[in-house]
Amino acid sequence: MTYETYFNVHLVSDSTGETLNAVMRAACAQFDLIAPLEHNYYLVRSPKQLDRVLREIEAAPGVVLYTISDEALRDRLEERCKEVGSPTLAVIDPAVNMLSRYLGLKSAHKVAGQYALDAEYFARMETINFTLQHDDGQHTEDLREADVVLVGVSRTSKTPTCVYLGNRGVKAANVPLVPGVEIPEVLVGPKAPLVVGLKISPDRLVQIRRHRLLSLNESADTAYADEETVRQEIIEANRLYARMKWPTIDVSRRSVEETAAAILNIIQEHAELNNEENGA
Repeated sequence: MTYETYFNVHLVSDSTGETLNAVMRAACAQFDLIAPLEHNYYLVRSPKQLDRVLREIEAAPGVVLYTISDEALRDRLEERCKEVGSPTLAVIDPAVNMLSRYLGLKSAHKVAGQYALDAEYFARMETINFTLQHDDGQHTEDLREADVVLVGVSRTSKTPTCVYLGNRGVKAANVPLVPGVEIPEVLVGPKAPLVVGLKISPDRLVQIRRHRLLSLNESADTAYADEETVRQEIIEANRLYARMKWPTIDVSRRSVEETAAAILNIIQEHAELNNEENGA
């Protein structure tokens, strides 16, 4: 196989680096024709160890993923990477910050605290992998295994919502609605998985799509962001939802977290209904 894009990925951890490797490989699996060149740095817990890492990043700039608890080391890593133009991602920070807000507590910043490899951890990794493998209409033959399948037109936050649900232990997949393309047969019939349709207002979708095109340095004057084309896409999507009798959620002004919470409620209601029908 011929790879078209080679790039450096620096994985910096104050422990074994297992979480970093899992996240990086799952993310890279979503792209064709790429070859990440891994640079692994484990047990990085002192300024001297970090200095060696920084020298290697400067020599081979690229993407930097890290799990480091020590704030001084984190700040130095972020600062130097910014100077050399290497984007950084603190992999577990979103989860820690979410818990901190929810619990009203501050993180203890424990070194290697993320490596409590219990059954719950492995179950969550399995759901995240499922979500990444079934993003954007991939592997539709396996969709009956999903806890929920999100469908919607382009730019209705299907992927980030699924990733959020995956982190909550939900096997979430998503299928885009493309004009002129039929939905997968697996979503039709009594054995179909739970499907949730994502609705959005035309004005909001036009705004999102135009911003997306501008971020890619492309002209916003295309059918993709044309008001009448967008309006027709949404009409067809809403007709499909009504015809299939799928539950729907309007994501026009919802955050990903709010959408995910609504979907979790639908999953719970669906499970309770199934239990009643089965006499449980």
